[in-house]
Amino acid sequence: MRIMNGHRAIDLSSKTRSVRLEDIGAQVEVRRHPGARRLTLRVSRTRRAVIVTLPLQCDLDEAGTFLNRHIDWVRARLDSLPNHVPFEHGAAMPLRGVPHAITFTGNKRTRLISINARQSGRPTIIVPGDEECAPKRLTRFLFDEAKRDLTVSVAKYARPLAVKATRIAIRDQTSRWGSCSTTGALSFSWRLVLAPPFVLDYVAAHEVAHLLEMNHGPNFWALVKKICPEFETAKQWLQVLGPDLHRYGPAHGESAA
Repeated sequence: MRIMNGHRAIDLSSKTRSVRLEDIGAQVEVRRHPGARRLTLRVSRTRRAVIVTLPLQCDLDEAGTFLNRHIDWVRARLDSLPNHVPFEHGAAMPLRGVPHAITFTGNKRTRLISINARQSGRPTIIVPGDEECAPKRLTRFLFDEAKRDLTVSVAKYARPLAVKATRIAIRDQTSRWGSCSTTGALSFSWRLVLAPPFVLDYVAAHEVAHLLEMNHGPNFWALVKKICPEFETAKQWLQVLGPDLHRYGPAHGESAA
């Protein structure tokens, strides 16, 4: 399959499912789905990706034609998305709900990231070391901070329910803020550490409740309300403002793991 993008043709062979359209700054993913009855097209706000879903019997050439026919719609949707904020010197990002500035010092005599909580003005996340590696170092720092906060929060909500998580993992999840496996392992998005603490607490309580109720029925929500009475406020915050947390991270093409 060849996707025409401007004057350039991009080949999507039968072995290729993902290409990047450089001039519109987006990844294109082609997915076959057994339940799909027609071709569909959507733009992921969290991953800034163009996703084409097609039925099993549909060939890839049809997907290419379909995408070309709607390329103006794709560009319009991408243009409406908030700009990506890469981890770079001088950028601004939230940490625990508070706006922070990012400073790459280039100081190679220390590797310890620190936060300068200024009395006036915006607090600063100070990232030392080689500036080329600074974005990855900052990402690792945020993973660790998220793990620390979520470990404390999970323990706090697990106690009244007399349950215990078998493991807590921090991941670069884009489709959900947290998850609970049947073995009692909890996984969370690192971006929760960017949100206000009451939001992170709600997601921790939500997943802890799943240790007893692996569903979203009335009993589950009763458990959430029991341990986190004000959860509705945090739930609404995530629905309205949560997608914007995905603006922040390493530059496109770099792994956040």
